[in-house]
Amino acid sequence: MSKMKDRKSVIFMTFLVLLVSMEATTTVVGDSKGNNGKGNDKKGKDNGTGYKVLKPNKGKKQERASCQAQGQCYGQILECPPECPERKPKKNKKVKGCYMDCNSKCETVCKFRKPKCEGYGSICYDPRLVGGDGVMFYFHGAKGGNFALVSDDQLHINGHFIGTRPSGRTRDFTWVQALSIFFDSHTLILAAAKKVSHWDDAVDNLIVRWDGDTVQVPTDGEAEWRTNEEGREVVVERTDDANSVRVSVSGLLEMDVKVTPIGAEENRVHNYQLPSDDVFAHLETQFKFKNLTEMVEGVLGKTYRPEYVSPVKVGVAMPMMGGEDKYRTPSLLSPLCNVCRFKGVISTTAVVDETGTTVGIAQY
Repeated sequence: MSKMKDRKSVIFMTFLVLLVSMEATTTVVGDSKGNNGKGNDKKGKDNGTGYKVLKPNKGKKQERASCQAQGQCYGQILECPPECPERKPKKNKKVKGCYMDCNSKCETVCKFRKPKCEGYGSICYDPRLVGGDGVMFYFHGAKGGNFALVSDDQLHINGHFIGTRPSGRTRDFTWVQALSIFFDSHTLILAAAKKVSHWDDAVDNLIVRWDGDTVQVPTDGEAEWRTNEEGREVVVERTDDANSVRVSVSGLLEMDVKVTPIGAEENRVHNYQLPSDDVFAHLETQFKFKNLTEMVEGVLGKTYRPEYVSPVKVGVAMPMMGGEDKYRTPSLLSPLCNVCRFKGVISTTAVVDETGTTVGIAQY
């Protein structure tokens, strides 16, 4: 009997030592230089994607993580593949990053950290969208207009459209220049700079604002800005030296955003007739949503309904989606439209100039 008690004690102590040693190797994602101003606190248990970062195994370079998101992946340890050992590779344009999925598949995969304009939930070009049903369609909106892209109980996303109408055309050429994301009592804005006369890949033309304040996303260390308010982790991390970020809002969405110009050849081929002093900088975006309701609305949002059937003509060169009258909002900072569903508190801290225009948002 005494021997059995001694054996149980040894087993218990071994387990306790193992548990302590595992906990000692755990670090929470954050800026390597510590709190980098408003929004960079690191109180959350994970980085907005549902995991804690662990030290690599001895002798290996692959990053590891412990899944913290509630569900089937909880507690699992994921390790990056040898082909992409880092979550945030320095040579992002040429090297794939390690994507850790602690929400559904409990796996790591190698991905380029940029929007895929052919993928589900994407909005690119003269706005071409790919819905949650996989069907591609165009929604032109209107030059200077604001439209609800997603509207649900806990989440609302507006897009601000810039554009031009060459002589003889019956509609505007349009692009999405800015996004406003509403949740809880907060507003996050991502926008291309108001006017860019000459494009330079090394110059950052991405504007980020949190509840009206401009956010400076660090370029060193973890190269991310984060905040944790009302129990909601929000992370904006650079996926390139300039003009490209990934945004995570825990429990609601992940999105890749890239600022891009209209090039001279694209302008010529499509006959946009853009002025020589404006490259019409705009956003290419891909969304991944979490916890949408079955009654979600919005130009893109409604395509995620379980029983949704697309009304566009599949097979034609430019399948068009209407609904401008249903989805138009009074401004980029208003989650109100004829069919909008957002139930959160509307933030009133947006920055506007003396004309009443949202600062940094072009009004072409």
